[in-house]
Amino acid sequence: MTTTVITAPYGDLAGALRGELITPADPGYDEARAVYNGMVDKRPAAIARCRDVADVIAAVRFAREHGVRIAVRGGGHHAAGFGVWDDALTIDLSLMRSTTVDPAHHTVRVDAGCTWGDVDHATVAFGMATPSGFIASTGVAGLALGGGIGYLSRRFGLTVDNLLAADVVLADGTFVTADETSHPDLFWALRGGGGNFGIVTSFTFRCHDIGEQGIVIGGPVLYDIADTAEVMRWYRSLVPALPEELSGWLGLLTIPPAPPFPEELWGRQACGILWCYTGPHDRADEVLEPVRSFGSPLVNGLMPLPFTALQSAFDPLFPAGLQWYWRTDFFREITDDAIDVHVRYGPQLPTGQSTMHLYPIDGAAARVPADATAFRYREGGWAGVIVGVDPDPANAELISRWARDYSEALHPTSTGGGYVNFMMEAGQDRVRAAYGDNYDRLARVKRRYDPENTFSVNQNIVPA
Repeated sequence: MTTTVITAPYGDLAGALRGELITPADPGYDEARAVYNGMVDKRPAAIARCRDVADVIAAVRFAREHGVRIAVRGGGHHAAGFGVWDDALTIDLSLMRSTTVDPAHHTVRVDAGCTWGDVDHATVAFGMATPSGFIASTGVAGLALGGGIGYLSRRFGLTVDNLLAADVVLADGTFVTADETSHPDLFWALRGGGGNFGIVTSFTFRCHDIGEQGIVIGGPVLYDIADTAEVMRWYRSLVPALPEELSGWLGLLTIPPAPPFPEELWGRQACGILWCYTGPHDRADEVLEPVRSFGSPLVNGLMPLPFTALQSAFDPLFPAGLQWYWRTDFFREITDDAIDVHVRYGPQLPTGQSTMHLYPIDGAAARVPADATAFRYREGGWAGVIVGVDPDPANAELISRWARDYSEALHPTSTGGGYVNFMMEAGQDRVRAAYGDNYDRLARVKRRYDPENTFSVNQNIVPA
């Protein structure tokens, strides 16, 4: 394996940082360049592990001065592994991990290196949460800037709908705070436009009371894979009619070979729904009755549990370093044709961790106008993702081929655009389709704040 040739004077940058600068000659380089998706193997010229905003400014100015490409790493979870890039300077925010909760005003201020586990730990102690995703080890910055679909989206909207302000280092190394009144065009673009416009160093989110002091009722209800068509037809009609306090995403999966699942079910393929009820517990039986009474489930795992436990339930199943191949689409409906595709490909799950998920985007998330934020998919329906996953690099082609074939068969039933947080090698046509009518406005904002496309290691929006 070759080592990147260092041409820029990185010693000067190292002297300007409170954090550390890691180069290919350093013993921690391979660990520092590793991201969540083990299929990504990029070799940055250097990695600046920043401790504060001043470090981020210094790194941006250095890269601009010396013509070095910039990659920005928060939690390192993105499907395409954009936190690292060959011959780039990776600006690594993972040491910036503080959170500040204001329980009186229901807000939390979060540094960009935080994971959602960090945020939930801070807010659920006060019985509050802000909408996020489904895995606690996911980085705050990447998920928030791409939209943020999660358990709380039906009731409280997407993560971007709860963003109140963002501190941003711009392409010229200046620092601004963007909100509804200061740099409103930038603030609009940050809410779904990804890392195209600057490096966000901290976020301020609105929080909401959930459950009873942070205790929700949730868990999996799993059915045999042969019941997929019946479950999907029921699910597509049920979810839009449910109270918004209850949300559930549907998946085709293999039951993990570990407790709390019964040993006789380990390794069995299933169609499952992961439910989360955040309303008053004295109404739970009434709201959950249709969920508990449907079909013949293999597992009914609904129970009271801390929201933090639900959010982190899948972290042990999907540790960092696995091989991942992702495909995504938005779906206005789960059509009969789509169900036929799921019935064909679901039983072909190539490995135990490969899966397909459908996440609802309705309720509060769908009441936001499509042009109110850069994230434009507000018509109701689902965000779909198909992921081939396995620890063994030898299975990379197997899991990729299954995901591609499945996705290409399903795509004609979609809206034509996908969720940028789940995209890998998307290309400009897919990026445009993801933003639809909002793309041209995003390109104009990009021209104003990053006219030279300094921040291009992303699902890129080209300056107008």
